Amino acid sequence: MSGETLTSTVAARDGRERAERIARAATSSAARVLSVVRPIAWALLVTAAVLWIAGGQLGWWELIVAAVVLTVVLALCLLFLIGRTTYDVGLDLTRTRVVVGERAVGALTLSNTGRRALLPSRVVLPVGSGRGEFEVGRLAPGEKAEELFAIPTTRRGVLAVGPVSVVRGDPLGLFERVHRRDEPVDLFVHPRTVAFDGQSLGFLRDLEGLPATDLSRDDVSFHALREYAPGDDLRHVHWKSTAHTGTVMVRQYEETRRSHFVIALSTNRAEYASDDEFELAVSAAGSLGLRALRDSQRVEVRVQARELPASSGKQFLDSLAALEATRPRDGGVAELSGIVAATLPTASVVVLVTGSVVDAAALREACARLPYGARTLAVVAGTGEAPTLRRIGEADVLTLGALEQFPAAARKVLS
Repeated sequence: MSGETLTSTVAARDGRERAERIARAATSSAARVLSVVRPIAWALLVTAAVLWIAGGQLGWWELIVAAVVLTVVLALCLLFLIGRTTYDVGLDLTRTRVVVGERAVGALTLSNTGRRALLPSRVVLPVGSGRGEFEVGRLAPGEKAEELFAIPTTRRGVLAVGPVSVVRGDPLGLFERVHRRDEPVDLFVHPRTVAFDGQSLGFLRDLEGLPATDLSRDDVSFHALREYAPGDDLRHVHWKSTAHTGTVMVRQYEETRRSHFVIALSTNRAEYASDDEFELAVSAAGSLGLRALRDSQRVEVRVQARELPASSGKQFLDSLAALEATRPRDGGVAELSGIVAATLPTASVVVLVTGSVVDAAALREACARLPYGARTLAVVAGTGEAPTLRRIGEADVLTLGALEQFPAAARKVLS
């Protein structure tokens, strides 16, 4: 390829790229200009154009006068868009994590950091699918305006608060200019949970476990020496101390315990009679997980097709806040048990949490799929039902009608 041909090719490519940049810039500018026009303004613009054309062709002064009036009104309304909206916006939530039913309180601060006064504006604060609106008056240079707000929380979820939008418009609502400020903040609405006493289900003795306060005759964590008692294993006699004291002395141990605690929460919508029942199941799973984390246990949480982070209480509740029910075709509690058995075969304790639509046969099948030797508890959420405790195969099955029933029912299981 000759030098002239190469130069012309590069020049043509640069020209195309320049033309594309100009076209993108023109498109972006046109979109910004057109975005200020509200639907009612488009209707008035079309009407004014029709009146101008019809009045000129038909010679009707009445139509021309009407066109002039509409044109003047539109022009006057456009004047309200002139001016800056360079607010310095600050969004502050006192707490980014609340429990269902609590109110999240925050403050919205707008400052005029420019050298000129800012005309009155309307500030829009999106909150999830809703939004709040605040009227901000004229701000002199260096002046601030603060608006306090409270966000009621009626259901679990993660709400995006913001971004804040400053809206400048005319009194008739024909034109509206929107400037977005600040970045959105996530508000985590945690499920309700209850605390209960006692160790959270079972433990396994293990060399790598944590020492407990309970003493044992036989373990791996040495605690002290004591006098021999009938029934003690002679293998634990400490012969040097026995010879020194003249009394048979045996070793005493602290129990070393571990518990690979697994919570399998079914999110299959078909297994729950109502949304309230699903929320009850999420709250029960959250209460159990927090109890296990306080007991320094290794906690893993499984739902359909994925694992929920649960290395800390805050992380666990955050993941529950974002949890949503899944479709029936994604599998139910039996399929979830199979996933637990395949991915967590060393689990020592497994808690299945599901809804009241699941019958005893399905629960028996789900429990049979769990890892061999694991202690199993099934928690069935049934809104309005009386709390009951029964056995299905090797599993304890606890039915809850309300979250407040959980502490008393849990004590029966843990006793």
